[in-house]
Amino acid sequence: MPYTEEEVIETVPIVRPVLEQIAHKWSILVLTFLCEEPKRFNALKRRLDGVTQKALTDTLRRLERNGLIDRQVLTASPIAVVYSITPLGRTLKNPLLALYDWALRHEGDLQRANERFDRKQGAKPPPEP
Repeated sequence: MPYTEEEVIETVPIVRPVLEQIAHKWSILVLTFLCEEPKRFNALKRRLDGVTQKALTDTLRRLERNGLIDRQVLTASPIAVVYSITPLGRTLKNPLLALYDWALRHEGDLQRANERFDRKQGAKPPPEP
C-alpha cells in the first residue's frame, strides 16, 4: 500500500526501529534460512559464509528478543541449541523472499551503477565490508 509523504514522516519513529532490527547485517539471511526449517547454531554458521560466532550470536539474540525466532535447548548429549521461526517471524517470509529475489535480479545493475559512480568520481571503489 503506498503511503503519502506525510504518513511516512508521521510513522518514521515507529517504523525505523523495526526496520533496523530486521535489516541488520545478518538478520535477513538468518530469517530466510529459518523460514525453511529449524536449524542448529553451527548449521547456520556454516551457511552464512563470513559470519563470526559473535555476530551470529548477537543476531540470534536480537531476533529472539524481538519475537521473530525461538531458541530451544535440546537435552541431548552433547547439548544442542535449535533455532526456529515464530509465527510472527513467518509473517516476514514473503517480504524477505521478495527482497532476496530483487537482490538476485538486480545485483548486476547495482554493480554497474557502482562502477559508473566510481568512474565519474575518479575514485577507487570502497573496500568490501
